[in-house]
This record gives sequence, structure tokens and C-alpha cells, in this order.
Amino acid sequence: MDSLITAAARALSAGDPLAALKRVALRDDPPALALRGIAMAQLGDLTRARELLRSAARTFGSREPMARARCAVAEAEIALVTRDLGRSLQTLNAARTVLEASGDRWNAAHAGYLQARHLLLIGRLVEAEEVLDAFDAGVLPPASLVGRELVVAGIAIRRIMTEPAKAALERARRAAENARIPALVAEVDQAVRAFGAPAARFVTRDVERLLHLEDVERLLASDTLIVDACRNIVRAGTKIVPLAARPVLLALIRALAEAWPEDVPRETLLKRAFRARHADESHRARLRVEMARLREAIKPLAALNATKRGFVLRPHGAGSVAVLAPPVEGDHAEVLALLGDGEAWSSSALALGLSVSPRTVQRALEELAHKGQVEAFGRGRACRWIATSVPGFPTSLLLPVAGISS
Repeated sequence: MDSLITAAARALSAGDPLAALKRVALRDDPPALALRGIAMAQLGDLTRARELLRSAARTFGSREPMARARCAVAEAEIALVTRDLGRSLQTLNAARTVLEASGDRWNAAHAGYLQARHLLLIGRLVEAEEVLDAFDAGVLPPASLVGRELVVAGIAIRRIMTEPAKAALERARRAAENARIPALVAEVDQAVRAFGAPAARFVTRDVERLLHLEDVERLLASDTLIVDACRNIVRAGTKIVPLAARPVLLALIRALAEAWPEDVPRETLLKRAFRARHADESHRARLRVEMARLREAIKPLAALNATKRGFVLRPHGAGSVAVLAPPVEGDHAEVLALLGDGEAWSSSALALGLSVSPRTVQRALEELAHKGQVEAFGRGRACRWIATSVPGFPTSLLLPVAGISS
């Protein structure tokens, strides 16, 4: 057993990359290259870290699959940190299989946690839970246990389940304190602050106020007909009508919900749905078509009645009608919400996280950059985007969930 390698590995587990580098900085053998790569990642030099890990994996060769898999897991974690989400899930799957077959339960469990973290970022909550349930959390190293509990909290938050989220954050806090790694404690503190920030706005004809996550949970459990402009759905109890792919219908029903129980003039609906400043007969004909489509779409939840000047919403059995809107709105709020986590994202990762085309995201980024709200660094495939000022609200309700009923 190489005592310097062992000591460096222990230093990295304790969150002390400088102590690790003192022991292996001048060595070029594969284990030392791998540990140097992890140390550089902990110090924030992710480009150099990736180079060292790839060099270590090549040097290990095909005769040492477990060592190569460990390097692959470390590189996949760097990809997650840099929000390069394109291929890291495939890499993690392959590496985890090798580690499990080799009996390395510790690193296999860490790879599983990273898989769940990746799946959470792209809104695949059921799959993230399945991955977490597939391994024993007790074998995780202390730092990974903190991350696992943050993933559990993230799943609960995205599902708007306050108590499970609080419990997971408390477990993450205790695990971070036990690990005695300041960076982990700071990460948990940041997650707790985000959890305590306003998560949405409650909008009716007479009232507009900010809601915390527990307020949103109570609202969703009520008999209110809710136009959820955070997730682009209409819901009443357990009945849900998705409108993410039908923005005109969403704009129309939001206008109707904000005015309820009053009707909405046709001119107002034209402006909200089509941005028509001067309505002509073609606009009015299109409005009739879209209102017919909306009437059919929301039939399980409500009716639409024509009035002398416009239309009015008539919910089936709901006690009231409200709109659930993001705390801060504007053009491309979803992109800003993802960038609001403070990390640097690639445009392809943003497209994956929002379930839209890369070109749609690129146009949004160009517009936001023109307004000074985001900035880019790097070129080509290395280009990353960050928010120039991080919004003071969590992204949990702004992000899409794959299978909204999950």
C-alpha cells in the first residue's frame, strides 16, 4: 500500500485538497494523477481537473477497469458542476455498473447519488427516486451523504411537499456538520435560504401576494381552481390539464382567472393572447377558434361562457379561482430561474433542463445578454452562461417536471 496515496485520499475525503496535493503534486503515476485531478476540482480548477482525470484513466488502461470507472465518476461529477448534462448520465451508468461488479460499494453508491442529482436537474423525479432507493445510503462517504439529502430535499420541493423537504434539509445540515467540511455547510445553508424564500405569487382579481412553499402546498390542497403559470397547467384537486405546449390557451385562461368572477372583454383577451394592439376581423375569428379549443381542453375543470362583451370562466364545484405565478416574471424567466442557482450552464444543458430546443434557448440567451442579465465565457462547446445577478428566489416551481403527475 502506498502511504502517500492513502494519506492524499484521506485528505480529499476530509475536504483538504491542499494537503492532498502536498503528497502527490510531483507524481505522474495513475493513482496520483487521479487524486490530483480530484484535488484540482475541489479547488475550482475544473478544466485542469478534467485533463488530469482523463490522463489517469488512459494510463490505468483496460486492465484496471475499477480505477478507470472511479475516474469516470469523478469526471461525471465535474460535468454536473459545470452543467454539461449531455453525456454524463451515460458515463455514470456505465461506471456504476463496473464499480458494483467490482465490489466497490462506496464509489458505486456515490455514482448512484450523482445519477439522481442529474435526473433531478432535468425534472425526472420518479427515476431519481428509483436510483436513490437502489443503494444503501449508509455506505456513502460523509460528503456524498450531504448531497444525497439535498437531492431528496430537491425532489420534495419540486413536488411541493414541505415537511419531507424540511426533514431532508435538516438531515443534510447534520451530515455536513459531522463531515466538518465548510464548503458543504455553506452549500446546505444556501439550500435552506432558498427553501425559505418566496416560491410563487398568488394572484386574483382583488389580491396579489407572495407565497412560501408551505402556502403553495395548502393552496394546492384546497378546492381552488388554479391556473399554475409556474408549471403551465390548470388544476383543481387531483385533476390536471397540461398547457405547456399551448401558450395561447394558457394566456387566455390566465386572463380569465385573474378577472374571475367577472368576465374579460374580447379586446383584453386579444391583447393578452396575441398582443394585438388593433384588433381586426381576422383577430376576432382567431379568438373564437382559440376559445373553442380552450373550452374543450378545460372541460373536466370548468366551462367558458360568452358574455355581451367577452367571456367568463365558470369552474365546476371549485370554491374560488386563482393564478399561481412565479415570484418574478419577465421574458425568459425560466432560463433565468435555472441560471439562478449560481452555476455556469451550457446552452445545451439549459435546453435539456427546460425541455425545449437548443435554438430556443440560444435565442433567449442572446436577448438576455443584450439586456445585460446574463453573460457568457468560453468559446464553442466550452461556452458557459451565468446570471449577472442571481435572483433572490428559488427555482423549484419554475422548472418543468417530466410527467407532471409524478
